[in-house]
Amino acid sequence: MSDRFTADQIAAGRRLFGGPSRFVMGAAGLEHLPPASAVEIAVAGRSNAGKSSLINALTGVNGLARASNTPGRTRELNFFDVNGRLALVDMPGYGFAKAPKSEVKAWQAVLRGYLRGRPGLTRAFVLIDARHGILKADEDMLDLLDEAAVTYQIVLTKADKITPAELAKVTAKVAAAMKKHPAAFPEIHATSSVTGAGIPELRAEIAGLVETL
Repeated sequence: MSDRFTADQIAAGRRLFGGPSRFVMGAAGLEHLPPASAVEIAVAGRSNAGKSSLINALTGVNGLARASNTPGRTRELNFFDVNGRLALVDMPGYGFAKAPKSEVKAWQAVLRGYLRGRPGLTRAFVLIDARHGILKADEDMLDLLDEAAVTYQIVLTKADKITPAELAKVTAKVAAAMKKHPAAFPEIHATSSVTGAGIPELRAEIAGLVETL
């Protein structure tokens, strides 16, 4: 267990995600967004970064979030209710340029509108594949979050796929990069949806955001 979190904080995270979690709806445009929750947490990441797996690991519900069969083509914000206290928002994966430029531009306008004007949007977690670190597509998303002044935090995924030494190296490199981003929260989570490593700490982080509001 990370020394950043006490046993009580870990327990609070377990209680939050121990209740029922359900899919609410997908929204393809700002006019389709559901009523805002008191606390909304957005989850962003490149296609194949492991967003669906992470959401399923956090909630303990296999198959709650499903990856698109065609990476980079899903153009919806998917809303999940967690225990009636939190909305998790699965943002479309980015980094695959399979859609027409006009479609990409229109979807980016939707994302900007959501990030800039959504009441209750408390933090975004940006998932980075630990094997690859921050790529150009990730930088574009970080710049968008900086522009929207949404506080965000990096979550390294697939940490089980590399050695502890490699994980320490990529964590340090990402931490250094985050110092250049004004909206970035400095602490980084390293997780594995396969082994469960880092999941209790990430739950504790999110529970702390819920309980402070």
